[in-house]
Amino acid sequence: MERIKIAFLHNWQIYCMIAVCQFFLLYSCRAQGQDCPQWGEKYTRNMVSFETGLPTTFNVETGKNVKWSVSIGSNGYATPVISNGKVLIGANNADERDLRHKGDRGTLLCLNESDGSLCWQLVVPRIEGDRHNDWPMIGICSPPTIEDNRVYLLTNRSEVLCLDLNGQSDGNDGTFQGEGWYMAPSGEFAYEVTLKDADIIWSYDLKLELGLCPHDSPHASILLDGDFLYLNTCNGVNYKHLETNALNAPSLIALDKKTGRLVAKDNEHFGPRIFHSSWSSPSMGEVNGQKLIFFAGPDGILYAFKALSQTTSHEQVQSFNKVWQFDCDPKSPKKNIHDYLNNRVEGPSISFGMPVFYKNRVYLTVGGDIWWGKKIAWLKCIDATKKGDITDSGEIWSYQLEQHSASTPAISNGLIYVTDCGKNLQCIDVENGIPYWKHKLQMDSWSSAFVADKKVYVGSCGGDFWILEEGKTLKVLDSIKLDSPVHSTPVAAHGVLYISTMNRLYAIKR
Repeated sequence: MERIKIAFLHNWQIYCMIAVCQFFLLYSCRAQGQDCPQWGEKYTRNMVSFETGLPTTFNVETGKNVKWSVSIGSNGYATPVISNGKVLIGANNADERDLRHKGDRGTLLCLNESDGSLCWQLVVPRIEGDRHNDWPMIGICSPPTIEDNRVYLLTNRSEVLCLDLNGQSDGNDGTFQGEGWYMAPSGEFAYEVTLKDADIIWSYDLKLELGLCPHDSPHASILLDGDFLYLNTCNGVNYKHLETNALNAPSLIALDKKTGRLVAKDNEHFGPRIFHSSWSSPSMGEVNGQKLIFFAGPDGILYAFKALSQTTSHEQVQSFNKVWQFDCDPKSPKKNIHDYLNNRVEGPSISFGMPVFYKNRVYLTVGGDIWWGKKIAWLKCIDATKKGDITDSGEIWSYQLEQHSASTPAISNGLIYVTDCGKNLQCIDVENGIPYWKHKLQMDSWSSAFVADKKVYVGSCGGDFWILEEGKTLKVLDSIKLDSPVHSTPVAAHGVLYISTMNRLYAIKR
C-alpha cells in the first residue's frame, strides 16, 4: 500500500511539473506574440486575436507609440498580414518605388517587420480595356495568405499567384520563370529581374481558365486547408451593371496549393443571380465531425459545402457537395434583379464580409448593395448543424442594422462587434442578438472591428480611429485622427497593432 502511495505521489509530481511547463510555454508564446498570416482567425474568420500588451493610445503627429509608418501610395483598401518577420500589404504604384515601373500598377509590398523597409514588391500591370475589370489606381485589395515560405494572393488582374516569401533573395524558384515578362505592360520587352522583385512559383488566371468577368477590383482572402486553397472568384456584372457576361463561371473554387491546378468548383449557376459581384470570402468549421465550407453567395444565400478530403483526386475537377443553404433575405426579388439597380428601398441582398463560424453557428452581415442597392441590412445568426434548405428553420436570430454593412463580425466573450454604413459600431449579445450599445463613428465604416487584449479597434471612412474597452458597457479609451480613410481591418502580431489607411501603414507599439 505504501508503495502504491509513493508511486501515486511521484506520478502526481510529474503531472504537476508537466502542467506547469505547459502553462509557462503557453504564456511565453502568447507573451512573445504570434504571426498573423491571414485575414481573420484561421478557418473561422473571426476578427479576434490573442495578442496582449497592445496600445490604448497613440499619436501619429508626435510619434507617441508609433514604431514606424510607411507610405502605401494612394487608394489602399487592403488588410496587412504578418509572418516570418515580414509584413505584406496590397498597394498601388503611386510612390513608384522602382523607377522602371511608371504609372498605374497594382503592387504587393513585402516589408521588414522591424522597420517597415522594403524587402521586395510584386508589380502587376493593369488589365487593358474595360476599367470595370480592374479599376484604375486602386491598389491590390486582396489580403495574402501565408504558410511557411509561400504566399497565396489574388491580384488585380484576377490571377491567383503563389509567391516565395523570400522573394528573389534565394533564387528564382518554382516552375514559373517569366517574372520579367509578367512585370512588363503589354507591348514592352521583359524587364530585368532584380532582388527587389517578387518570385512567382505558379500562376492561375481566373479570367483565362474560368472565363469569368471580374468587376471593379477583385477582393478575396484565400482560405487554406491542407493541400487546398478555397476562394471566391469575384465574378460580377458587366460595365452596365445590368447583367453578368460570364453566366457559367463559378463563384467558389478550390485550387491545389502546390501546383495551382483547379480541384473543385461550385455547381450553383450563380451567374443570372449576381447583382454586383462575388466579394465574400469563404470560412470553415467542423460540425458533427465534418468540415464544412461556409460561403455567402452573390445571391444573398449562405451555403454550406463539404470540405474536400485530403485524398480527393486532383485529376478531375470536382463539384462541391452542398449540405445546406439559407436564404438571408427570402422576401427579396429573385427574378429580373437588375431592374432594382439604384433602388434604395427594394432589391436583392448580398454580402461583403465573411461568414464567421462560432460554436456551431454562423454569423453574417447581409443586405442591400452599398453602391446600387437598398439600404437595409442585418446581422444574421444561423444554425450550422442542419441540412437541406434551412431558410425556414435555420435562423436563430436576426438583428437589423441601421444601413448597409461590409463588416465581418468580431466575436469575443459572448459579444459581437460589427460596423455599418450608418456610422455605427455596435455591440450585440452573441446568444440572442440583443444590443448593448451603439457608438457613433465620424463616417460610414467599410472595415471590420478587431478585438484583442480586451480592446476593440475600429476605423471609418472619415479617417477617425477608435480604441474602446471590450465589454457590455460603452467606454471609449481614445480616438485618433489619421491621414486618410480607413477601409481595412486592424490586425496585431508580436505585440504590435497594424493600421492601414488609404495612404499609409502604421505599426503601433506600446
